[in-house]
Amino acid sequence: MASVNIRAVHKHFGSTHVIRGVDVDIADGEFCVLVGPSGCGKSTLLRMIAGLEEIGEGEISISGRVVNRVPPKARDIAMVFQNYALYPHMTVRDNMSFALMLAKQPKDAIEARVARAAGILGLKDYLDRYPRQLSGGQRQRVAMGRAIVRDPQVFLFDEPLSNLDAKLRVQMRTEIKELQQRLKTTSIYVTHDQIEAMTMADKIVVMRDGVVEQTGDPLSLYDRPNNIFVAGFIGSPAMNMVPGTARMNGGAAHVEFGAGVTLPLPHSARAADGQRVLYGIRPEHCMLSDAGLPAEVVVVEPTGADTQLYCRFNSQELNSLVRDRVTCRAGDRVALAPDLAHAHIFDAATGARLTA
Repeated sequence: MASVNIRAVHKHFGSTHVIRGVDVDIADGEFCVLVGPSGCGKSTLLRMIAGLEEIGEGEISISGRVVNRVPPKARDIAMVFQNYALYPHMTVRDNMSFALMLAKQPKDAIEARVARAAGILGLKDYLDRYPRQLSGGQRQRVAMGRAIVRDPQVFLFDEPLSNLDAKLRVQMRTEIKELQQRLKTTSIYVTHDQIEAMTMADKIVVMRDGVVEQTGDPLSLYDRPNNIFVAGFIGSPAMNMVPGTARMNGGAAHVEFGAGVTLPLPHSARAADGQRVLYGIRPEHCMLSDAGLPAEVVVVEPTGADTQLYCRFNSQELNSLVRDRVTCRAGDRVALAPDLAHAHIFDAATGARLTA
């Protein structure tokens, strides 16, 4: 096991600056997820940790040892790829043991490690099969088994579930998290799926355009996003963002939305009088009420446990996630009010969250 420390790391591809001064600290045994939209630099950063990409500037250390000039095979890491990267002409057993054979490990030790990994991953009955004889989930388990047998300091996962169907993705993310908790190996996981990030991570690093926008545990990012990018990226359905103007003078502080429509300022927020703001409300905190934002129901989506309402206010879509059954239909007029303890205010110009 090992800590991973990334200090002021930069990376250029030609004239394109893809990693821009990233600083991240990953503790020993921590499950860290790098998340962000396609092209944000998360996979490049992972490959730099693995040694598959050179570091332009800055420093990456594993267990306190700077690895900038250390070749991949000497970093004591194991990587699980998106496309499994299995040898099609080798059995499951041979795929899992190949790296150990190259390292000239004793045959008994190799067999013991493969048997242990196969037992952990439920692959004992498949050791003599070839990759073509396995399902997608089984192939991914083999790829993880190949990493486990090496007993590395750090596991690296590069979007390992993106080729699986939706049901299998849910199953596999649970298995990966359970595996990491059992082995207690430091793990760095790349995904663009924020649900994977929320459900699997001890720590989430949200990236955009090669920059870290925010780092923290999942619920901290969900409850206290630094800016509108993090607020919109973390959470599904996405947070509602309603433009308005803050009014602080004369009576209680509130936000105006035009046509005489106002909402009180959230409990934890402060803004300057006349400041253009975005009122952020997560769908589960956007409640049907007797007073609030007057909206027209566009689509009603009942799921059984709750109901998703897609509404329109001032030509803007508003989502409300209602835990109870509702009788409203498309075309109905409703009022949507925020839970003031969980609403947010963002500066419309900078996107930063405004706090008291």
